[in-house]
Amino acid sequence: MSESWPAILTWRAHDGRRMESVRVQLSGNRIKASGRIVAGASEAHPAFSASYDLVTDDAGATKRLSLSVTLAERDRQLSIARDEENMWSITGHEGLSRGAYDGALDVDVVFSPFFNALPIRRTGIYMRGESLTVPVVYVTLPQFAVNPASISYSSASDGIKLRSPVADTTITVDENGFILDYPGLAERI
Repeated sequence: MSESWPAILTWRAHDGRRMESVRVQLSGNRIKASGRIVAGASEAHPAFSASYDLVTDDAGATKRLSLSVTLAERDRQLSIARDEENMWSITGHEGLSRGAYDGALDVDVVFSPFFNALPIRRTGIYMRGESLTVPVVYVTLPQFAVNPASISYSSASDGIKLRSPVADTTITVDENGFILDYPGLAERI
């Protein structure tokens, strides 16, 4: 499946309760993306809609992420930005915080196959046999909890083995490093 850029990438959750669609613009490793996750109610979370805008630097590391979540009873916004000293500023309903997040260069958002592609593309692990662990700024939806986390990737003949705070699985990616199938989460349609 070869994309021409900009492109719209869309995933459907394997359980049918969520979808994500994102417009992705590429310029080398730089990414500009605007997307939305729509989730029906489940035992794990209420129904919600989350929209986001992301900008990376020339190396593919996250510079800015704006998130907005809509629940039946409220809307919330979250802004995440990384400065030149690799310090993160997080602004949300609880105010402003600043931290190093273990040296993270990427943000990962739970329920999103798109955000898993950021470290995969930035490190180029999808193009070579390698194992690595990367720190991330980890955002849970719809709560907007923001915490440091680590994700491990290991190239394998059947895909990329991934271990995150919520998964231990083998994902497949396209020739550009974007997720095709994330077992237990979603598949690209």
